Amino acid sequence: MNYETFFRTQLDELHQEGRYRVFAELLRKAGAFPKAAHFGEDEVRDVTVWCSNDYLGMGQHPAVIAAMHEAIDRCGAGAGGTRNISGTNHYHVQLEKELATLHGKEAALLFTSGYVSNWAALGTLASRIPGCVVFSDELNHASMIEGVRQSRAEKRIFKHNDPADLDRQLSQLPLATPKLVAFESVYSMDGDIAPIAEFCDVAEAHGAMTYLDEVHAVGLYGPTGAGVAEREGVAHRLTVIEGTLGKAFGVLGGYIAASTALCDFVRSYASGFIFTTALPPAVAAGAIASISHLKTSSIERERQRERVRRVRERLDAAGIPHLPNPSHIVPVMVGDPVRCKQISDTLMDRFGIYVQPINYPTVPRGTERLRFTPSPLHSDADIDRLIAALVAVWAEVGLRQAA
Repeated sequence: MNYETFFRTQLDELHQEGRYRVFAELLRKAGAFPKAAHFGEDEVRDVTVWCSNDYLGMGQHPAVIAAMHEAIDRCGAGAGGTRNISGTNHYHVQLEKELATLHGKEAALLFTSGYVSNWAALGTLASRIPGCVVFSDELNHASMIEGVRQSRAEKRIFKHNDPADLDRQLSQLPLATPKLVAFESVYSMDGDIAPIAEFCDVAEAHGAMTYLDEVHAVGLYGPTGAGVAEREGVAHRLTVIEGTLGKAFGVLGGYIAASTALCDFVRSYASGFIFTTALPPAVAAGAIASISHLKTSSIERERQRERVRRVRERLDAAGIPHLPNPSHIVPVMVGDPVRCKQISDTLMDRFGIYVQPINYPTVPRGTERLRFTPSPLHSDADIDRLIAALVAVWAEVGLRQAA
């Protein structure tokens, strides 16, 4: 087999379909978010970032940066090992306590990313509980799908955000069968929100555990930023709450929060935890500072919600179609991969606006989109420039504006 020819052929197909992914090389500017320097082929220019998952700009918050500097001065750069072999730092322990308190759980367990926390925790629970059957929402994240797949446990897919379909499928198994229901709170591409209380009702009626991914909600929802489950008063009903430190908290890492026994069980059996180097202590220190700040400050969340409302109102006025939802995510619907990339490229090249095209397999074919995430730090002028640019480019690529 000519391996190089195979690789090039596969890549050519992605190019032809408009699905080849190009990474924008950025240098974020501390103190000036959402501004960044974009390193193009021939020049470096300033751009405004409109698709960051640093939803509240906490990656540049003075308290977060100061905490990380202090930790580096105290501990140096890295953790020095896995958590089991010399890598458990005081900051890791303090962060796990902070996360457990945030979610009202007995314990928490850190991982190197949100992807790894889902993959390792779901894979371990589903594989090691004898006869466990996993019920997974049909739009769950790839990390959840991979975790369940790795477990080799029986898996059943229920219709997206549909408690009735979940109840129907759970009813097909004996009450004594171990069951795990896995779903997200905020779905990152459509921005819709799960009926968490209804899912808990159904799961409890059938003796099932519940596993909630709050990755796109922690920091953003609830009085202390603990997520949608906190906002709706149902966190205590969930067996496991999984989250990330890499989005609204502005740093890096993932975690689960649950009972002491469950966290210790995953700690003791999950290869994705056991065999990887621990997070740098400075990252953990930054996360502690970010969580502590957002527990008591609602300014960032309130400002973000206002910016989201303003962007949506301006899109409506301009006739640019966007998917309605109750969250902070604003998907502008294009419906064609080539045009989606063309719009993204033109916004960057001509207007200094960066938003990444979202194509298959991240979203179904025909639902290609630009995913905007307005932050508290986007100004009125930023929004004005965005809408004017979108209107101009929309007409150029031959897309019709909404009535």
